[in-house]
Amino acid sequence: MPDDNASSRSAPPPATGPEWGKGTRSDTERKFLQGPRPRGVELGEALNIFWQCMRGFRELHFVGPCVTVFGSARFREDHPYYELTREVGRRLAEAGFTVMTGGGPGLMEAANRGAKEAGGYSVGANIELPSEQKPNAYLDRWVEFPYFFVRKLMLLKYSYAFIAMPGGIGTLDEIFETAVQIQTGKMKEFPLVLMDKTYWGPMMTFMRETLLAHGTVDAADVTRSVLTDSPREAVELIRESATKQFGLTYGPRRQKRRWFLGER
Repeated sequence: MPDDNASSRSAPPPATGPEWGKGTRSDTERKFLQGPRPRGVELGEALNIFWQCMRGFRELHFVGPCVTVFGSARFREDHPYYELTREVGRRLAEAGFTVMTGGGPGLMEAANRGAKEAGGYSVGANIELPSEQKPNAYLDRWVEFPYFFVRKLMLLKYSYAFIAMPGGIGTLDEIFETAVQIQTGKMKEFPLVLMDKTYWGPMMTFMRETLLAHGTVDAADVTRSVLTDSPREAVELIRESATKQFGLTYGPRRQKRRWFLGER
């Protein structure tokens, strides 16, 4: 039977709790990636993955039109990138979007904080990790997953656009996962915005001067991402794309919540 490793709350525990970010409470994904196991174990794992997906779908079904903000957990409140990301969250909320992040500290917290301060809705999709990750204090709703791939699915599924703030390997993974989904036509061509030209500019130069020069990417793969320093420009682009290109309206959602499906 699936074990209930994907926990959800309407509000997070205190960000200072000693458990969060200090140890992995579940080694589910590590065991899953160790190679072939007995058939019954693999069947149980498949059912567990299905359960995690369904929990995420039910918890996030009514969160409204989202924009996902990626970014490092390591930048603190006194860093300029934190304030930049906070402004991004604020402007997204003022434009009518739900702000979704990985739900952790650093720039994820900054985006959620900006949204909350502007009166918007703030959502997190968290991951169980041995370090860095704990739900921040600015979330209206959060869901925790033991599998990275399920968490990334949730970060992509509900959003009309994606903004990448400065970050490391995890942020790069999220950027290129999104880019691949768009490139291969698995996902609509939603805006992918790279915020801060100084930070992301060298990566775009590498893509143009090395990858494109060697023919390993097409020109569209390079030009598809928008590089900017302006939160206002980024949000205006996203709002225009969502309304004109994808037909987003901001009217009330009329779907009836069904308690037996876990919808709240």
